[in-house]
Amino acid sequence: MALVDVGKSIYSVTALLSLLEGERPADRKPDRSAVDRYTPYGRYCAAIQALIIAGSIDFARAACHSHAMTLPFSILDLARVTEGSDIAQSFKDCVSTAQAAETLGYNRVWYAEHHNMVSVASSATSVLIAQIAAHTKTIRLGAGGIMLPNHSPLVIAEQFGTLATLHPGRIDLGLGRAPGGDRNVIRALRKDSEASAQRFPADVAELIALMAPYDDAAPLAVRAIPGEGTQVPVWILGSSLFGAQLAAHMGLPYAFASHFAPQQLFEAAAIYRRDFKPSKHLKAPYFMMACNVFAAETQAEAQYHFSTLIQAFMGMVTGQRGLAKPPVEGLTVPPQIAAAIEPMLAGSAVGTPEQITARLSSFAQQLQPDEFIMSMPFYHHAARVRSMELTMGIRERVKGIAEAA
Repeated sequence: MALVDVGKSIYSVTALLSLLEGERPADRKPDRSAVDRYTPYGRYCAAIQALIIAGSIDFARAACHSHAMTLPFSILDLARVTEGSDIAQSFKDCVSTAQAAETLGYNRVWYAEHHNMVSVASSATSVLIAQIAAHTKTIRLGAGGIMLPNHSPLVIAEQFGTLATLHPGRIDLGLGRAPGGDRNVIRALRKDSEASAQRFPADVAELIALMAPYDDAAPLAVRAIPGEGTQVPVWILGSSLFGAQLAAHMGLPYAFASHFAPQQLFEAAAIYRRDFKPSKHLKAPYFMMACNVFAAETQAEAQYHFSTLIQAFMGMVTGQRGLAKPPVEGLTVPPQIAAAIEPMLAGSAVGTPEQITARLSSFAQQLQPDEFIMSMPFYHHAARVRSMELTMGIRERVKGIAEAA
């Protein structure tokens, strides 16, 4: 193949692989993405570019594929609204977080549908994804998830078909069956929650069919335009055994919400792998574990920032929800409240890079997840980005320890 002049810029592995696989004209540079040459990921990308420039195409291609085989780290962004700030700033921070994730080599960023929560601004999930996608280049983006009982499958097929058409190869669609809010939300959505939840498996199948290629032999009565033919990857999300069973039965990837409800994590992972049925969507089970990660230079600093999440969970169990609170030095939690929230926070990793390595390696050894998706709900945005940097810096150590076990 003809060599491309990649110049002095550093391009992502995704962009370089598309060039090597002939998905771009040989005389056209890969799309730019803000890859920092001074990060571990940036140095890796720079090394691949050096191989391309030297004409070592097979080695460069192998290096790209090798990167794809590492343990992926991803980000769950809840679009937190903090005290002293506003929703507009939350959206700006979402863009900045996704751009940092792209630069650092995270695999995907997901956003969740929640309603009637003043601290979470991602209720119009597909609209937020469109904004983030317009300000990033290569990272995958998606819903983690859309609460399908709140919507008709046709509308979601059209929304995510639009996203996938505008940003091909970058959009995911995770689906949950919870309402994403309380009884007042259910009434406001004009939904029969029990009937909608019972219909969830059929609605998932209908949604997948709406995004499948057009079939002359079996045309649908209603077509999703756009949406038809986009085949957006669908995931099942859950915090109980139902989601594990459904994902296994349908042969779909499965993500477990252990960042807030880890009680059935181990059983759900085991059931999903045991009962998985290969499908046209997925040949082998693919399990993603969600966890909270607060990484910092010192354990004291990490615990300080973690107090923001502890206060949020205290508000959940006491019915006093509010905006995300600033961290508190030496936060004291009453024993009865601590007993309630500690099980909910068991899927967390807090501390220095070494402590994060140990915690994630323990999860990896016990559960063998195919991917980690990490919630980092810091009060201070700069501290969140630093946590992302420190966490990505230990990914290979986590993978190595897990493989050696």
